[in-house]
Amino acid sequence: MIELISLRKHLHRYPELSNQEFRTADHITGFLEQFSPDRIIPVAGTGRVFLFDSGNPGPTVMFRAELDALPVTEDSKADHISLNPGVAHVCGHDGHMAILAGLAGKIAGDRPTRGKAALLFQPAEEVEQGAAAVIRDPRFREIEPDWIFALHNIPGAAMHRVILKAGSFAAASRGMTVRLSGRTSHAGEPEKGINPAVAVARIISSMKEMNDRPGMFGDVTFSTVIHLLLGEISFGTSAGHAEMRFTLRAFEDSDMDILTAEAEKIVMDTARDEQLGHEISYGEIFPATMNDEACVEMIRQAASANQLPVEEAGKPFRWSEDFGYYTEKYRGGFFGLGSGKEQPALHNPDFDFPDELIGTGVNLFYSIYKMIVH
Repeated sequence: MIELISLRKHLHRYPELSNQEFRTADHITGFLEQFSPDRIIPVAGTGRVFLFDSGNPGPTVMFRAELDALPVTEDSKADHISLNPGVAHVCGHDGHMAILAGLAGKIAGDRPTRGKAALLFQPAEEVEQGAAAVIRDPRFREIEPDWIFALHNIPGAAMHRVILKAGSFAAASRGMTVRLSGRTSHAGEPEKGINPAVAVARIISSMKEMNDRPGMFGDVTFSTVIHLLLGEISFGTSAGHAEMRFTLRAFEDSDMDILTAEAEKIVMDTARDEQLGHEISYGEIFPATMNDEACVEMIRQAASANQLPVEEAGKPFRWSEDFGYYTEKYRGGFFGLGSGKEQPALHNPDFDFPDELIGTGVNLFYSIYKMIVH
């Protein structure tokens, strides 16, 4: 365990942003080579799959961790504080990687008797691109899993508590960018231009009202304004363009389809009424993470085997996870692991993954591994 904690702290000191995880991938590869995987397969740029192959027919079980850190300046007194300015592992991906590295050690001493076990270290989870890129990679298609599992530490939940939910575990999300084009004019003669300001206010108000319409959605949906830009900073000029950015979220993919269509209708109707041109584009698209019931049952059995408390989540989490790209195609199980009631929230500048969770995560994954390939 000391070796895994040292690994976690090293990864914490040298965090890298999404799609730039070159040193992280190299360090993980160097660490896992000691366990003699049968193949090391590069995927999606900086991603790596470490494959343990029994050589016998059987299922492939995959476990995933994330390589990337966040563009956050860390606020910590720890001796392993980030040495890369403005970048920090304040989501716990360093801990998730240490858990998967520990699982590799367990598997090396108890290799699969049938099928394969694959450990996926995935890039770019924070910006939605990683899982989609992995799935598109032809090298990944050679080892497509029958089962795939992942976990995420959950601040605010009791330490070592396993949080489960069949069906939707984490919300679908997409970033919506709206561009409105009118016509500038002198600020003293605003009637001679087309200022989008009224349209901006109408769209924001209508988006809020949409979420409150009874019967429109099957479950929770909401939109969040995250950025606005109107005109230029010039007191003599009435604005002629605007940009708006929203994050749309829904607990179910079907509701996301409705939410997106309704949001687009609001923009188009408002632009027409206000005589504005409009453009709509999307980025950072996360499908809902949908848990397979059989996978959830395996996680529940693993928690029982390790004498860990289980909490059944009543509602999906409001944050999003690109693990949803895997659960669209494969039987998947994603679960939460409590990291302490007093633990700072995810993405806070003072978040630091608790090392005592590493062994818990390793043992949970190892129990699942034994159910499938032994």
